[in-house]
Amino acid sequence: MEIRSDRRAARLDKDREGLLGPVIGFGHARAFWLGSAACTAGVLLHLPMYLGAARMYYQLTGMRPDAPMFAGIVLIVIGLVATTYGLIPRRSPGTSTPRIRVSALDDAPIRPAHISLLIVMALAVTVDAMKPIALSFVLPGFTTEYDLKSALNPHGHLPAVLLPLAGIGGTVIGSLVWGWLGDRIGRRASILLAGVLFSTTAICGAMPGFSWNLLMCFLMGLGVGGMLPIAFTLLAETIPARHRGWLMVLIGGNIAGAYLITSWLSAELVPHYSWRILWLVQMPTGLLLIALNRWIPESPRFLLAQGRTAEARAVLERYGAATLSADPQEPSVKRRSNGRYAMLFHRPYLGPTGALLFLGLGVGLMTYGFQMWIPTNLQHLGFTTQTADKILSDSALIGFLLTIPVALLYGFWSSKRTIVALGALTAAALLGFVAAGDSVVQNPGLLNVLLIVPVWSISSMTAALAAYSAEIYPTHVRSRGAGLSAGAAKTSGVLVISLVAAAVTTPSIAITALLGAVPIAIAVLVVALVGVETRQRSLEEITDRRDHSSPRSTLTEAHSE
Repeated sequence: MEIRSDRRAARLDKDREGLLGPVIGFGHARAFWLGSAACTAGVLLHLPMYLGAARMYYQLTGMRPDAPMFAGIVLIVIGLVATTYGLIPRRSPGTSTPRIRVSALDDAPIRPAHISLLIVMALAVTVDAMKPIALSFVLPGFTTEYDLKSALNPHGHLPAVLLPLAGIGGTVIGSLVWGWLGDRIGRRASILLAGVLFSTTAICGAMPGFSWNLLMCFLMGLGVGGMLPIAFTLLAETIPARHRGWLMVLIGGNIAGAYLITSWLSAELVPHYSWRILWLVQMPTGLLLIALNRWIPESPRFLLAQGRTAEARAVLERYGAATLSADPQEPSVKRRSNGRYAMLFHRPYLGPTGALLFLGLGVGLMTYGFQMWIPTNLQHLGFTTQTADKILSDSALIGFLLTIPVALLYGFWSSKRTIVALGALTAAALLGFVAAGDSVVQNPGLLNVLLIVPVWSISSMTAALAAYSAEIYPTHVRSRGAGLSAGAAKTSGVLVISLVAAAVTTPSIAITALLGAVPIAIAVLVVALVGVETRQRSLEEITDRRDHSSPRSTLTEAHSE
């Protein structure tokens, strides 16, 4: 036992000396890396069938899975079990810890470790967003290959909308499951598990059968649903308060960047390699996230709440928060058990939770109603695939630049008022589409102007929602709160897609715009009435409902929240 303790201490010392960031080890490192290798090999074994169909424009419909594909599936299943086991942290000794006080992360200067974390989390958000965004660009080709029913193919068989329904349905469950995981096994472990799932579900691009595509798309949604809320939870608990808001929203703005990248990939690659390439190219992005795990620390607040004080000290020192001794007069306290989702619906969190749910529903209806169907709608109204992708790419580029002022307003003006103002502007633009209807395509200038606002504001509002939900809850339920708001956005997506599936037709631009405008307007009112201001306040100040004068110079262990 002493030898193991010495090795662990030495490893922590080495972590503190790292040039770019702290390394928090795996619960079972060998199992994680062997599992990741098995998953990677499993994905690669799916490529021969895809590459062999090059002469048929990579159409695999009607083909049966070959032996390498079956072997790859077995390896992926084994690999996922191994990586999950490898990420589960070892139990901390003892059941009680002292009330440790540390100089605040919120007062620490931005250091190289912060910058490294921001870069990696920006990558994670981009990778995460590309998956569901790709659904709208995959759908036209997927519909054609499997002869599915849609506005572009009214005489097809099964409704094409079943694919996005499977994917978005997976994200609803994934948001809630990963919210639970983030509070149980940690923020870092949950992010890496999502990264592994990102890589493995790239096999969506090699699935020959329609039902296999639905299953893989559902599994893809599980990982996608969990990444965004957990990434923002980690950022909220690590970035100093005066920089936390604007940096999180700026990183969330990468959703617009993800839309730009995905639309560009669709325009450049799909004509040559079919729609399947949009899934396959996302394998290396997941692997890149895993390779950068060194620069993904565990949340110090989570570590303290779990009694893992040695690891917490290592992270805190790397981020410029020197630890102080525990007060000998204060007794040790039993480590707080993990929270429950039910806590979010009781005082003092009921009001903010209601605001987040309305906002999430509005953002989801806009994302999975208006944004998802706009490529198909533009093609239905006479634009070619390349022209439609170019229009959306240009709008996303302009919107990406507009994310910067939104981030600054959120961080330095008011988080609450920024959400209200952005929501009001978005609702107005969507109502413009309602008024113009399909005739908007006859006026390219008006079309481009109106498109910029929702394409931009969808990403900005999603970023603001993720940041806001990661700020207003205490440590032991923060991941669940972030997961709940993300799940609300995905639930409204399931609602929209289910309605489309029932009608077996693609809704018009005016209908999808109206579906988004109404709930966004309601959400603006709710946030204005019961929203909480988080601008440049420490997480402890925001969540302390008993004493709003908590000092910003200290960070108390999560037990006291």
